[in-house]
Amino acid sequence: MEIPNPENSDFGFQDFMKTVDAVIMGRKTFEQVLSFGEWPYTKKVFVLSSTLRSLPGAVSEKAEIVSGDITEIISNLNTRGFRNFYVDGGKTIQSFLKEDLIDEMIITRAAVLLGSGIPLFDSLTESLEFEVIKTGKLNDHLAMSHYRRIRR
Repeated sequence: MEIPNPENSDFGFQDFMKTVDAVIMGRKTFEQVLSFGEWPYTKKVFVLSSTLRSLPGAVSEKAEIVSGDITEIISNLNTRGFRNFYVDGGKTIQSFLKEDLIDEMIITRAAVLLGSGIPLFDSLTESLEFEVIKTGKLNDHLAMSHYRRIRR
C-alpha cells in the first residue's frame, strides 16, 4: 500500500479502508468513535468487549460485539469472509501483537507528546520483526510509516 497523498483532506483514510474487509476495535475506542457524532466507517466494525452487551441503535447494523479468544474470533470472522482487518485501539493492538496476528502496520504519529494514555506497544514474550515499507510526512505535524511483518 502506498502512503496516502497529503493533499487529501482525510490523509487517504478512504483509500486505506478500501483495502480492508472489516474493522476490529476495543470498547474504549468504539466509545470514543461514537463521541465523534458521525459514524466514519463504511465497513463492518467488530467491537472486542467482554462487558458491552448491546450497541446503540444508530450503529446496530454497522457494528457487532465479539468476545472471547482472539484467534477464535479471527477464525470465525474468516469463515464469514472477513480476512483483512483494520485493528484499532491500544489494548486491542497489543493483544493482536501478543498473538502475532499483525501482518502489516501503518502507524501515524503526531508531533505532540501527550504524557499519558495507553501505549501502542507493550511487552511481548518474543521479538516481532517488521520491515519498513515506506515513511512519509503528511503535513507539518503528522508522519506515517508502513511496516510489514517478516516471518522466517
